[in-house]
Amino acid sequence: MTTTATATKQFMTTEQLLKDWQGHRNLTRRVIDAFPEKELFEFSIGGMRPFSKMATELLNIGGVALKGIVDNNIEAYSEEGINPKTKEEILKKWDEETEVINHYFRQITEERFQETFNLFGQYEFPVYENILYFIDNEIHHRAQGYVYLRALGIEPPFFWERF
Repeated sequence: MTTTATATKQFMTTEQLLKDWQGHRNLTRRVIDAFPEKELFEFSIGGMRPFSKMATELLNIGGVALKGIVDNNIEAYSEEGINPKTKEEILKKWDEETEVINHYFRQITEERFQETFNLFGQYEFPVYENILYFIDNEIHHRAQGYVYLRALGIEPPFFWERF
């Protein structure tokens, strides 16, 4: 009798997922930087928020949420935590939050990625699904930023140049 051993191959490591997310964050940072100061805070299309508000939303999700996951804290989401007033402040805070994300992401064990967590007391999904949501939400808002930049006659960064 012949037996065949099978092993489950992992599609992606947690470190690769973090690298992918940080690639998206790097690109979003470049989109923020492409905006003139005034338009970053004032320009909008079709009733959407200015891109500064979208960037602020992203600043108030990633690091805060990962800290909540690590600390098992389901505190409600708030855009009041980080509220930069200039492009320079947004970019500085973006860089700081990148380090916060790296710090807390690396504290999540492989097993925790599969655990259900009630993020912000609203989104009860496995940790990995919450993290994928952070990435999807960022891509969504970055695409809005691309539309804004094009409407302003500014060429946005190439979407495939994330690092």
